[in-house]
Amino acid sequence: MQKEKKGKVWLAGAGPGDAGLLTLKTARLIEQADVIVYDALVSAEILSMIPETTEGIYVGKRAGNHPVPQEEINRILMREAKKGKSVLRLKGGDPFVFGRGGEELELLIKEGIAFEIVPGVTSAAAVPAYAGIPVTHRDYASSFHVITGHARMGGEVDLDFHSLVGLNGTLVFLMALSSMEFILNGLTEAGMDPDMPAAVLENGTCAGQRSVTATVSTLKEMSEREGICPPAVIIVGKVCALSSQMHWAEDRVLGGRQFLVTRPRQSGSALGACLRDLGAQVIEAPTIRTEPVCPEKRLRQALEMFGTHTDQEWLVFTSPAGVEIFFDQLMEMGTDLRGLFVRDADVRIASIGSGTASALKKHGLLPDLIPREYSAAALGEALSGEAKKGSHITVMRAEKGAPELLFPLISAGLDVEDIPLYRTVYETHPFLEEKVRDMLWQGKIDAVTFTSASTVLGFTKAWEDVDYTKIQAVCIGEQTAEKAAEYGMQICVSEQASTESMVKKIVELYGRDTLNLNYS
Repeated sequence: MQKEKKGKVWLAGAGPGDAGLLTLKTARLIEQADVIVYDALVSAEILSMIPETTEGIYVGKRAGNHPVPQEEINRILMREAKKGKSVLRLKGGDPFVFGRGGEELELLIKEGIAFEIVPGVTSAAAVPAYAGIPVTHRDYASSFHVITGHARMGGEVDLDFHSLVGLNGTLVFLMALSSMEFILNGLTEAGMDPDMPAAVLENGTCAGQRSVTATVSTLKEMSEREGICPPAVIIVGKVCALSSQMHWAEDRVLGGRQFLVTRPRQSGSALGACLRDLGAQVIEAPTIRTEPVCPEKRLRQALEMFGTHTDQEWLVFTSPAGVEIFFDQLMEMGTDLRGLFVRDADVRIASIGSGTASALKKHGLLPDLIPREYSAAALGEALSGEAKKGSHITVMRAEKGAPELLFPLISAGLDVEDIPLYRTVYETHPFLEEKVRDMLWQGKIDAVTFTSASTVLGFTKAWEDVDYTKIQAVCIGEQTAEKAAEYGMQICVSEQASTESMVKKIVELYGRDTLNLNYS
């Protein structure tokens, strides 16, 4: 994004909620904007993609509830741009399809502020598609028409029902749930067949998506019986009958499910991607991050002496983060691995688990030892049995590493050097704190994934006022599960400490038995 002296505004559509429906351009702008001005209808999944350092301004608009008046939103965009900032105005759906995007541009034009429009996927087409309703079909409808069901403040919905009926196409009503009875009665009074298929679609494209298919004469009653709530889209037309054959979104293995991933962003994305591929909506809300402690002097000394202590030397890694920071430190020191492996000693490498092993493999290193159980204690036990008597062990890990790793090594008489590479910092994504709290209280998150005891602690620090006994915790190992149990969470543990095993456990607990997939 080009930073301009006078600032610039990008008016972009975030789509109806599924992060997979973001346009490439909007996704890029989310990464690069200085400030993001966003609405209530932007999903938590999309908000979790915003960098934590980006400034956010919440303007919270929903139908009938505008805590920040439109005029003030317009002024916010103008003020931020005049500060020389790159401003992303992020709106649900498409900004020009009943999104009042045109109104927001008027003040910018008047003030001479540069802007761009980035269209979004409109709910008028996407929400019916996720419910298996094609808005056009050669045998049923050759046109579709998007109508607002939202009245101006203090007024009524003004619709020409006779003209709408005469169109003989698919009618899509946005923001119309509160006006449903008025709309359905108006259509029948204008001559529409009371048995015309109709549907109301709640939370379309998102977890918790629900559909009620009926007729114009029965939709209101059935909608109330099912307790349909905003945001919802009303569809009227023959194509609604196709939903019974063409539904698909809820049929995916994890369709309709929503998970909170607390893993650090650099390693949590793989888990999130796997869950999304199976149909889940994923909120990536890292509760910890790693921060290098810059032990350059200690690390440099350790590496200079590495391979000179004894005839067998071990490098031990306990996390993917430790691997990456180790190699970053080498680069900063102007050192590479050639200096370590030309020594006289037999150099061996140990990894705490498969995730750390994968990080090592990216740098061309294959671990000689991975314990069967992925834990600090198991790594210590395995290494104490594998290393030759008198071997020198250099551990590269967190500043406050688990002591269970060192006890077996010291007891075996091994020479151990513990190098702290990073510290764990607890954090909360600023865009998500309140929204996720509300979703947890409302039971809208099926489970929270934890990949370390630190992520559990980070979660409880971020959301101190939720009922932990109602949290479904999917834990990567027993040590993590023990920490979650301290807070009374409902616990299940993956068979192995790996992304693949966690996905398999989640599918086992929350998945639909519709596909025979191999997750091992």
